[in-house]
Amino acid sequence: MSTVLVTGGAGFIGSHMVDALLARGDTVFVIDDASTGSRTNLAHHMGHRRLHLDVAPVQSSTRLRAWSEAADAIIHLAAAVGVRRVMEGHIQAIQTNLHTTEAVLEAAAPRRTPVFVASSSEVYGAADTVPFREEQALQVGSPTVGRWSYACSKALCEFLAQAYALERGVPVVIGRLFNTTGPRQTGAYGMVLPTFVAQALRGDPITVYGDGQQTRCFADVRQVVDAVLQLMASPDAQGEIFNIGSHVEITIQGLAERIRALTQSTSPLVQVPYEVAYRPGFEDMRRRVPDLAKLCRTIAYNPQHDLDAIIQAVINDQRHPARGPVT
Repeated sequence: MSTVLVTGGAGFIGSHMVDALLARGDTVFVIDDASTGSRTNLAHHMGHRRLHLDVAPVQSSTRLRAWSEAADAIIHLAAAVGVRRVMEGHIQAIQTNLHTTEAVLEAAAPRRTPVFVASSSEVYGAADTVPFREEQALQVGSPTVGRWSYACSKALCEFLAQAYALERGVPVVIGRLFNTTGPRQTGAYGMVLPTFVAQALRGDPITVYGDGQQTRCFADVRQVVDAVLQLMASPDAQGEIFNIGSHVEITIQGLAERIRALTQSTSPLVQVPYEVAYRPGFEDMRRRVPDLAKLCRTIAYNPQHDLDAIIQAVINDQRHPARGPVT
């Protein structure tokens, strides 16, 4: 049994992380400002004697230093979430990502507490050589296109984590997450799968941005959480960067069609130009596919793929929101 601090622990991925940690007997400290997370994601654990929650921004939490010093590990998941949220507030997104990461690493430094830093597939930017490999050069788009500000901020978080490892001896593991999805994820900030499910269940048009032929690889949140915990337990992972996700592609148009079929919806599929959905000049990745070889060499990671099961879990959650760990 361990003591683990989870930043962003009331969010989508964070709440599933809390489920897993409490289930294995750990004591869990959670810091979350509830900007995109929600207490309802942890409602089934409220009152648990091994769960402690501080609703505050990570960088201004009065408990961050003490909880970091008491923790055996820190899982840093707090970040700006979603393309739509980023496009509507570039300054806040950049500041949130950088300031929270700096605060966590600084708090971890005195005792050299191990830290997992959640990065993003966004750091690969405008690269068009797939699958993406951890050691390849990053290719972020033009600074005149605000779309890439999030990618730059997450890349800087990676550099900052590696600097703390080199200069302050903080053990760090960096995970680049690829389209994690599942129950409790909201479409409010541009997450495509829960957005499509909500539209289909309401009978609204399913809005496919662009021509719908861009591809993504969707991973079950529970498998992602398990991968993170395995990496934190592996001596071979320290100081390394890992892609985490699924390697099976689907077009966004194909995703919409599968969701419409599984919900038995009559919703029409409607293509919406990027400049209408966001703003003129918006750029996007055409393909986003991870190379998982390094991850699979390091831990017992089997990139199982059952997209229909993931979609069905999201459908069930939206029809009957779960208030307990997903089984």
